[in-house]
Amino acid sequence: MAQKLQHNVTIKGTKDGLILLLDDTCSFEKIIEELFDKLTADSGQLLNGPVISVKVKTGNRYITADQEHKLREVLKNKENLIIERIESDVITKTEAEELRKDAQVVTVSKIVRSGQVLDIKGDLLLIGDVNPGGTVMATGNIYVLGILKGIAHSGSSGNEDTIIAASVMKPSQLRIANHINRAPDSYPDFGNEMEFAYISSEEEQIRIDRISAVHRLKPQLNSLV
Repeated sequence: MAQKLQHNVTIKGTKDGLILLLDDTCSFEKIIEELFDKLTADSGQLLNGPVISVKVKTGNRYITADQEHKLREVLKNKENLIIERIESDVITKTEAEELRKDAQVVTVSKIVRSGQVLDIKGDLLLIGDVNPGGTVMATGNIYVLGILKGIAHSGSSGNEDTIIAASVMKPSQLRIANHINRAPDSYPDFGNEMEFAYISSEEEQIRIDRISAVHRLKPQLNSLV
């Protein structure tokens, strides 16, 4: 009787090595069984020869530490195959919680005084002033409904698409991701209109504009379409 063809594991060769595509609808036991069969069968030059980097893609299947150990044990049957990384489209609960925090808006009502640091994960909505010597930081955007006279640092984890907005923009320093602007005297004067700081894509430096231009300069801030 001819052996039934199995397609739970697909092996693809690339210029950088091998990619193992694992079906995410079958049991993990079937994955291991088929992978073992394919690695121990006569695989020609694809699985033989010098050391080959292997990338494993599991799709919508979360791989536990025990399952990862079993994958690595099976691949040891071919001493020249080295797992570079295992990629999954599924995130852990911890990763999901971190993403939730990055997407949240934290509202704080206070005056940030000299020597104080307010550090937020996500967007910061500060109802109050930032006095000279005070610092506000956020991994997301910063909105100050008050006077910003101290230091503001948005995108503190590296997000260059964030902005800093304030009712009155008189900062001692602005930072967006790794960009720093230490020249507050050069800021344009838009009168009594609320202003925001952003990184200009053309100049790759911090610029100031009136808040009415934010929808044009930073359309990604709109959550409603």
